[in-house]
Order: sequence, then C-alpha cells, then structure tokens
Amino acid sequence: MSSTIGDTVRLSVFGESHGEAIGCILSGLPAGEPLDREELLLQMSRRAPGRDKTATTRRESDQPDILSGLLEGRTTGAPLAMLIRNTSQRSGDYASLARLPRPGHADYTGHVRYHGFNDVRGGGHFSGRLTAPLVFAGAVCRQILKRRGVAVGGHIYAIADVADRPFDPVEVDAALLNQLAAVPFPLIDQEQEATMRERVEAARLDQDSVGGIVEVAACGLPAGLGSPMFDGIENKLSALFFGIPAVKGVEFGDGFGLASLRGSQANDPYACAGGRIVTLSNHNGGLLGGITNGMPLIARLAVKPTPSISQKQQTVDLVSGQEAELEIRGRHDPCIVPRAVPVAEAMLAFGLLDRMESERSWG
Repeated sequence: MSSTIGDTVRLSVFGESHGEAIGCILSGLPAGEPLDREELLLQMSRRAPGRDKTATTRRESDQPDILSGLLEGRTTGAPLAMLIRNTSQRSGDYASLARLPRPGHADYTGHVRYHGFNDVRGGGHFSGRLTAPLVFAGAVCRQILKRRGVAVGGHIYAIADVADRPFDPVEVDAALLNQLAAVPFPLIDQEQEATMRERVEAARLDQDSVGGIVEVAACGLPAGLGSPMFDGIENKLSALFFGIPAVKGVEFGDGFGLASLRGSQANDPYACAGGRIVTLSNHNGGLLGGITNGMPLIARLAVKPTPSISQKQQTVDLVSGQEAELEIRGRHDPCIVPRAVPVAEAMLAFGLLDRMESERSWG
C-alpha cells in the first residue's frame, strides 16, 4: 500500500483513521525556508472536523507535531516529518463493516485487494482523515510559493444544485485567493451560503448526503512550467487531486465544456499587455500542451456525496456470501465539500512547488 508521490519534493502519508496517529514526511524541500506555524494551523483548522454543521461531529484538534526538518523556524533540507495524534476514535461504530461493506466506499475493494487484512475502522487508510496530512504538506508548500510570487486558493463552486459564482478566468488575483484561503466556508458570492447550507441540512435530516464541486486556482505562475505528454501539469495535478477521497472528476479550464464548442470559441487569442504575452480568454485554464502559459491556472474537482449515510442500504455479507442489509452508525459528514476545499488547494500547492523544484534542479 503505497501513499507516496512527487518527483523532487516528495510526500509520503501514513496512518489510519482510528490508529494511534496519522502523519506525513515531506522530503526535497529547499533549505532555509521560514515556516509560519500560525498559518499552518489556520489551514489545518479549515479542514478539521467538528467545527461546522456540514461536517462530522467527530472533534480532532489536528495539532501537527513537527518531528524533524525544522530548526529555529526554518527548513533544514532534511525530511520534514509531522505527526498528528488521533484522540476521538469510536471504533465500535465500525465493527460490522469488516463483513458488511458500505456501498460507495472502499470497504469491499480494500477487502479484495488486501485479502481482508485492511483496517476498516473509520475507513482506515482509505479515510478522509488522511487528508489532514495533505493539508499540512500543502500549507508548507503554499508559504514557499507565496515568496516566489505564486498565490493559491479555492472556493465552493457548488453544493448539490446550488452554485457559487466562478472565478473570472482572466482576472484571478492573489488578494482574492488569499481571502478565500483564510475562511472555512469560502465563497465568492456570499449570498449562496444560506441556500447551500439548507441543501446540506435537508440531506442530513433525511439521513443522506450531498456532493458538489470545488474550484481552485493559482496566479503568478511563470509561462513554460511543465512538459508535454506524460509529464504535463495536468497529469501531475490530476494524480494529486484523485488522491483526495471522494474526488471522481477533474477538469482544467472549461474542461468537458470545450467539447461542445467550436475551435473559434475554445481558442484563447493572444495579446500583449505590460510587456508580457497574455490571452484574452482562458478556456484552457492556463495550460497548453501540459505547460503553463502564464495565465491563471484553474481546475475544478467533482466531489461525490459521502457514502456513509444512515439510511438502510443493500450490501452483501462477506462471511456468509449472502445479500444483507446495512444500517451505518457513527459520525459522518452530510457534505464534505467545504472541508475538501483546503485539501484541493493543498494538492495544487504541493504539485506546483514540486514542478518548480524539479525543473530548477534539471536546469
């Protein structure tokens, strides 16, 4: 079971939802980079459970304990190791799932892949709990990117059938991204929050869940970052985005919407502005041929509804081999979209820093 990714900056995640601890190791970071602990904690708090009615009631402080790689507030160049102790496990709620897999969850596929030895408590290593180390890693990378003039942020693009206003694809700026990256329920149009919360609450009362879409962006990127074919920015970021539990779709720019356009509509015309080449539109999301063109990089992630719902569902008994009925107990999110935003931002930040460090090392 490998949970390691990255070329020059590498991320390895370990732990289980109901184990002793979760954590990560970041290697390949440049030495001498100052890290602001308060900023790290802010990003961790945006993802942490138990702080909003749209989330699970499980409360975890998510206090990261940095074990190595940091001295007097600066990176040393050695691997940066971080540990978070789990403090609010209720493993008894998951006792039946070793034999009654949840529909829509990885209980069954994990059982087959690991011959029944996988940890099903709270989802084990498949759990959204493992996104806490992802946010930590991304928060570290975000601070380094900021000093290089790159800003990363995101917002709730949609929950159920309620949509926020999308990013202006040409005019995304650092001020907006930084503003969104400082709040737990990030929206461009704040008037949509009440309706989104109504959709989540209605699903919760029905013992159900809802999904949605996260939109993330980065501005300040140089043109020319990335490579064609298999080393493209889309390739690298997609692998990271799909590492987030519940993400089932990724698109850049207009993505699937481009399929219904003509070339004259989908192309982004070039122009000169302030001594640099820009595009007048940004249907391609700041990427062409797997390489950045200097415009804002924009991506959207489709997040499915949480599979752990309290309604009775049909499943199979893996011991008896018979069909069975499952009624899930425990603490689960009626909607994970708000908590997924900082995770998506984190993976974007990690992926971009890895590319920048890789291409710098290659010369």
